[in-house]
Amino acid sequence: MTAQTMTAQTMTTEGRNGHRGKSANPDLCDEYGEIALRGQFPLCPSGPKKTRRLAMKVGNDGANDKRPNETRPGRATAGGNVESPHPSLPLTAREQRFDIRIARDGTWFHEGDPIRRIELVKLFATVLRRDEAGDFWLVTPVERGRIVVEDTPFVAVEMAASGNGDEQTLSFRTNLDEWVECGPDHPIRVVHNPENGEPTPYILIRNGLEARILRSVYYEMVDRADTRGHDGEAEVGVWSKKVFFVLGRLPGG
Repeated sequence: MTAQTMTAQTMTTEGRNGHRGKSANPDLCDEYGEIALRGQFPLCPSGPKKTRRLAMKVGNDGANDKRPNETRPGRATAGGNVESPHPSLPLTAREQRFDIRIARDGTWFHEGDPIRRIELVKLFATVLRRDEAGDFWLVTPVERGRIVVEDTPFVAVEMAASGNGDEQTLSFRTNLDEWVECGPDHPIRVVHNPENGEPTPYILIRNGLEARILRSVYYEMVDRADTRGHDGEAEVGVWSKKVFFVLGRLPGG
């Protein structure tokens, strides 16, 4: 199949007063209104072209929920009861079918073809959620839909280190240019293949969403690793923000 190419993107904002205007700052929509992203995908370069719309309204509950405050989920009703929907999957959102997949290398696909506009991918990533069952969703106050994630939604492609020993801090950059500092809020875990012992390291980015750490970055971590004894084993790991993260164990330590 010929790869689709995104040829046009339009970003608009709509304030509470209904005024529309061009905006280059998506953050303006955190409080006021919506962002609509529209992409045109030529399916066959040598034949007729068909335009598809890839759009999602992005904003907070107050911006998009037009009901009176006293009847919104999570607020006290007239009878004194309080509704508490899952914070990441609002009950008011309509469930949609999103033919979106995130490949193991972090590439986002829509209807089988890569989304080449990095700004669009970054925007979608801001409304990405993972529920208690491990399913991934794109969620806004007005619509939500499951998507397929082959491994993790992000990939850690770069590491920076400062300090030494237990005063060391390791920072990781994702493929979407988001930096996080490894520590209690962003722990590292390593999964070993039961067949060959091959390690696959991950770091928590936010709210149950992890990044798989690239092998080259993992080797940089190993270069900075320390060894300590624990329960008769030698643990190999790295320090970051005064927490020791185990990368592997050696028997007989």
